[in-house]
Amino acid sequence: MIELGTGTATDTANLIMDVNESTFMKDVVEASDLVPVIVDFWAPWCGPCKTLGPALEAEVMAANGAVKMAKIDVDQNQTIAGQMQIQSIPAVFAFYKGQPIDGFQGALPPSEIKAFVARVIEAGGGDPSGGLDDAIEAATMMLEEGDASDAAQTFAAILEEDDQCVAAYAGLARSHLAMGEADQAEAVLNGVPADISSAAMIEAAFAQIALARQAEQAGPLAEMSAAVEANPDDLQARFDLAVALNADEQTEDAVDALLEIFRRDREWNEGAAKTQLFTIFDALKPEDPIVLNGRRKLSSMIFA
Repeated sequence: MIELGTGTATDTANLIMDVNESTFMKDVVEASDLVPVIVDFWAPWCGPCKTLGPALEAEVMAANGAVKMAKIDVDQNQTIAGQMQIQSIPAVFAFYKGQPIDGFQGALPPSEIKAFVARVIEAGGGDPSGGLDDAIEAATMMLEEGDASDAAQTFAAILEEDDQCVAAYAGLARSHLAMGEADQAEAVLNGVPADISSAAMIEAAFAQIALARQAEQAGPLAEMSAAVEANPDDLQARFDLAVALNADEQTEDAVDALLEIFRRDREWNEGAAKTQLFTIFDALKPEDPIVLNGRRKLSSMIFA
């Protein structure tokens, strides 16, 4: 399992500094030769500054050293404020290689603050994820190689660092699913914040859980196949066969069986075949050939 560190008081002191006119050259201009430095011009009496400052600090800390932040009280450092032509606060500038490269004035919503910090980090050649992207990639590889337990621990650690990480929620759910823990997988997804709950990865994980639960109830494949051969017009038998095929990882054959049901009677069982097809499509990657071919065949039947 990959160990992910968390910010400490020492980290904060190194990454977020109170800067004045005597330290500006060293802590901003010279420091920006190594990593970008975001400068927050503020004042104790400024209401919006009290919201913007902590939000910026949180994003800087999450970047794990890919960017630093300098806080300058304009009341105590009017010369610098004048040189930067600060007309109103809050005002934020980003420096890299000794030069201002980006900035804004006024308060911003959290999403725009996050995007601003990410832009600045990328301009300095850094990783806006603070290393979390590498951790996600490593955890995903663990899961694909069958090490679901360590993958689950790594995805959980990522969520401790970033509780808005869609890939980590989906990965943690899939890890539990791989360990045969469908209830835990569903609990993970039910705990996803509302603003990211409709993300494609989350919907895919829900679909994978639904299919896994169907697989637990699937009958013997040979028995299901024999039932269809005995009575080709029995659409329920065909549906049961499709469930058994998918449980046996014969996904393409399962899709073909469902398409045949739809071709024979698209309204059968309140459109169960179409619903099941979409569940399978959602569980797979959008670019999977099974998805592309299946959607194309389904569309040709619908619009025939």
